[in-house]
Amino acid sequence: MRRALLFLVLLTFLFGTARDASADLTAFYSENLTPSSRAGSGVALSLSLLLLGFEFEYSDTGKTASANSPSLRTGMFNLEVQTPTVARLKFYGTVGGGVYRERLIEHQETGFGANIGAGVKVTVTGPIGIRLDYRAFQLNGDPLHKNPQRIYAGLNLAF
Repeated sequence: MRRALLFLVLLTFLFGTARDASADLTAFYSENLTPSSRAGSGVALSLSLLLLGFEFEYSDTGKTASANSPSLRTGMFNLEVQTPTVARLKFYGTVGGGVYRERLIEHQETGFGANIGAGVKVTVTGPIGIRLDYRAFQLNGDPLHKNPQRIYAGLNLAF
């Protein structure tokens, strides 16, 4: 009986206060770290309800001829698990998959890949914030680099 009561109290605590779904859009500047550091950019759209959310992210990293590093474009759909906002900080983790295209001179590989990441969304004022993120990818098929890594910083708009 006590366990049932405790369970009901926990459910009331977690779901008793109704919260609207929230969404945010992030435009970001990134650094792809594999095989050498090179700049990129992208956009991410997140939709969250309570602690779970979904994200679509598109990123484009250009090539660096001197480093013989390929360009990499990714389009990923992710599941997002996040903490409640505390002191203007919301920490999150993501896992998901999607498509990629890697190019370098005559080489081109298109395929499916997976990613895992973590980051923080920081509220600056009102709906405006910044987002810092790290992602590690696993690219299937025959890419030149199967496990690229990326960090990014972006401007975040909540709505």
